[in-house]
Amino acid sequence: MDPASTVRITTLPNGFRIATDRMESVETAAIGIWAAVGTRHEPAEHNGVAHLLEHMAFKGTKRRSARDIVVEIEAVGGYLNAYTGREQTAYYARVLAKDVPLAVDIIADIIQNSTYEEAELARERAVVLQEIGQAEDTPDDIIFDHFQEIAYPDQSMGRPVLGRAEIVRDLPRDVVAGYLESRYRADQMVLCAAGKVDHDVLVDLAIKAFDRLPTGARPLVEAPSYRGGDLRLNRDLEQVHVALGFDGVAQDHPDYYTASVMSQLFGGGMSSRLFLEVREKRGLVYSINSFSTSFDDCGLFGVYAGTGEEEVGEMMPVICDELARLPDDLNDEEVVRAAAQLKAGTLMSREKTSARCEQLANQVLVFDRAIPVQEIVSKIDAVTTDDIRRITRQFLVSPPTLVTLGPIGQVMPYDDLRKRLS
Repeated sequence: MDPASTVRITTLPNGFRIATDRMESVETAAIGIWAAVGTRHEPAEHNGVAHLLEHMAFKGTKRRSARDIVVEIEAVGGYLNAYTGREQTAYYARVLAKDVPLAVDIIADIIQNSTYEEAELARERAVVLQEIGQAEDTPDDIIFDHFQEIAYPDQSMGRPVLGRAEIVRDLPRDVVAGYLESRYRADQMVLCAAGKVDHDVLVDLAIKAFDRLPTGARPLVEAPSYRGGDLRLNRDLEQVHVALGFDGVAQDHPDYYTASVMSQLFGGGMSSRLFLEVREKRGLVYSINSFSTSFDDCGLFGVYAGTGEEEVGEMMPVICDELARLPDDLNDEEVVRAAAQLKAGTLMSREKTSARCEQLANQVLVFDRAIPVQEIVSKIDAVTTDDIRRITRQFLVSPPTLVTLGPIGQVMPYDDLRKRLS
């Protein structure tokens, strides 16, 4: 069966979309709401409100207490959760097929009928502040917030997803509730399900359950401007954490798959250049990888590594040299191997209901359509060695973003880094 034939999408008159990916071989379903709302849509003075709102959705509605929400879903063996990103927020569940109506009802309830009681808001502010504190204590996590901020300084795209503690501590109830009313528009949301689910039944459920979604014009979003720069944070840690990156490509850019293959080839696995040269040959790190992160209208390519205080002085020039020589020292075998790894990952992810649900939701929000898996595979196969050379040179033209965290005394100067990369 053509994989595309398992997918159906219906758009209601208010722009709200229902998308399903039916999997005949399973007895469960992953289902949720994905909204094109995230950290980059917040005003600077309310950084963290999107994430706090996501937390508050589980703290009681007009029909259910916080306890009722979790007890009802777990009473049928289900699972309920949510997450906030820079551009999307999701509220999702995993349930047995027969319990899809219950999951729809609960998700619709927490999005449309949350009460945001002051006592619950105070408690959840404290929880989020603890989460922010925990992130600060996790260097290989918090470094990416700093990396994003240096890449996009003084911009919504550069602000931390969890928010800043001094702002979250004082966010009032009307700001939290008002953010939902102003940002959660029907045409910027999709109800998505994958697994044993009937599309027509889900559409009927959605029409009845999601009857209070706001409509109206979409608020403007600040356009990102990549800058790059250098941030060094001296902390008493066992390792130096390093994030080095460059201006990348957006999700709809023609070079999206080229960037993905390039990142896989450079630092995506145990056969990648970074792993073989920096870890296997020189023993300078335990953890090192590259990444290509894409958003609606921008993207980042980068490398993360954790190494010792003495080793960082040797490691960073090696990473720079590997990047600089990649366009002139590349062979077809590497490209074919990296493409095979990406294709395998794409196909393996389709065995899980939750992964297929999230992939479909993202495709609908970004492209307003489902992308057949064979189209993805074909685009990966179309990436050539010359494409990799070209995009690597393109990355290196942009000013680097360098963030280091830990005992940073041996980190090479930023100007030396730029010269080494040129």
